[in-house]
Amino acid sequence: MPLAYDLQTDRGPAMGLILLQTDELIEVELGKLFLDVGVRLYQNRIACMPEVRPETLVLMAETMTDCAAMLPKEAGIRSIAYGCTSGTTILGEARVTELIQAAHPGVSVTNPLSALKAACRVLGVRKLGIVSPYVVDVSGALNETIESSGVEVSAYGSFEQAEDHTVAMISPASILDAIVDIGGSDCDAVFASCTALRAMETIPEAESRLGKPVLCSNQVMGWHMLRMAGINAPVAGGGRLFDHGLGG
Repeated sequence: MPLAYDLQTDRGPAMGLILLQTDELIEVELGKLFLDVGVRLYQNRIACMPEVRPETLVLMAETMTDCAAMLPKEAGIRSIAYGCTSGTTILGEARVTELIQAAHPGVSVTNPLSALKAACRVLGVRKLGIVSPYVVDVSGALNETIESSGVEVSAYGSFEQAEDHTVAMISPASILDAIVDIGGSDCDAVFASCTALRAMETIPEAESRLGKPVLCSNQVMGWHMLRMAGINAPVAGGGRLFDHGLGG
């Protein structure tokens, strides 16, 4: 027999995420970050090569729009993130936004690089220390892009790895040591780059040791997604950044 039912249209805010085929971390970290604020996260993976090099990263532009189109338009998604710091550096922030908005016109778009720049603005960061897992040609492009935004890269160190799978296995203890080492220099904050790097879990300890903001790719991207969607709630373990809205 037919059954009666009601429709519940208010299910809480929704976000979209395009993550790499090779990423082993971002779903876990953003899932934890968004859980306390009741955000629904819809995600789709984009095909990519296992080696992180400029010539492999640029290939993702070919399928970005189709990948974004797989995120449900009926879900009321407020913002969409492309979860690749190095990919955004090589493709360019404007190009990433254009490709995603071709499938979701009018929806706010972010990525770790745009989110980092926004975080530096609200925190008043003029000198940034960077911990990177990348090979030289990718790291160099990232540093140049950051400096072109008016933030000086005053200290830098890299694990010099090309494969996401290796990056995902670098221990949090090693990452913490690197952040504290780089952060002990003349910088206003430290940024640990790459969505596959297990940096977020080190933020509370790193900030305690350094007495300054510590940032990482998944953290700044999650913060930016929430703030662009008008969600200004603090997040446990998110570090000093989550004390701020987009206006500071």
